[in-house]
Amino acid sequence: MCGRFTLAASAHAIKELFPLFDEADPEPQYNIAPTQSLLAVRQLPASARPEFVRLRWGLIPSWADDPKVGYRTINARSESVASKPAFRTPFRESRCLILADGFYEWKKTDGSKQPFHIRLKTGKPFAFAGLYAHWDKGEKPIDSCTILTTEANELMRTLHDRMPVILEPASFDQWLDPTQHKPEPLQALLRPFPSEVMTAIPISTYVNNARNQGPECIAPLKDPGSG
Repeated sequence: MCGRFTLAASAHAIKELFPLFDEADPEPQYNIAPTQSLLAVRQLPASARPEFVRLRWGLIPSWADDPKVGYRTINARSESVASKPAFRTPFRESRCLILADGFYEWKKTDGSKQPFHIRLKTGKPFAFAGLYAHWDKGEKPIDSCTILTTEANELMRTLHDRMPVILEPASFDQWLDPTQHKPEPLQALLRPFPSEVMTAIPISTYVNNARNQGPECIAPLKDPGSG
């Protein structure tokens, strides 16, 4: 699963991944949690190019009566996304890329949980496979999203049996293509990312509180046994 992640990358680093990015440095987010705003890329059917948007984490289906359903839909299992009522329409019609430069996972150790920050060895940003939806049954419309998950790769299996789907840059256009509705070619993209280009860094339990922000969240432990 994916319950917290980071995006502290500079505009220059984001532009290397997405040349269309032309904004100033986004405010660093060291502890993105459900219901918070995140940076995403989507391509609307009537648009010739992708756009950068802010979405709320926790997908609220257009048919939902209460936005609180988003608390239960921060993640979508890639194996069943094409059939689950909350996700099947967005999977066909409204896919997005969710920008990140790392994510958190907690490993159970002797009655406690040791947090890890998982990122690329290069430290560069990447993109999760995501889905988005527009909800307008309340006083204010909400554009929200979910992160797709898949089985863990070799690195992640030491921490958890699931991991977020990280897409290869070569797959971005296919994933965003609003004319692509067939599930089979899309499902083929939803596989574990190669573990050899990733690293898992033990960090302080400071990150456990979702209100905590700043580089302290991802600072490596000087003594990994200290928690």
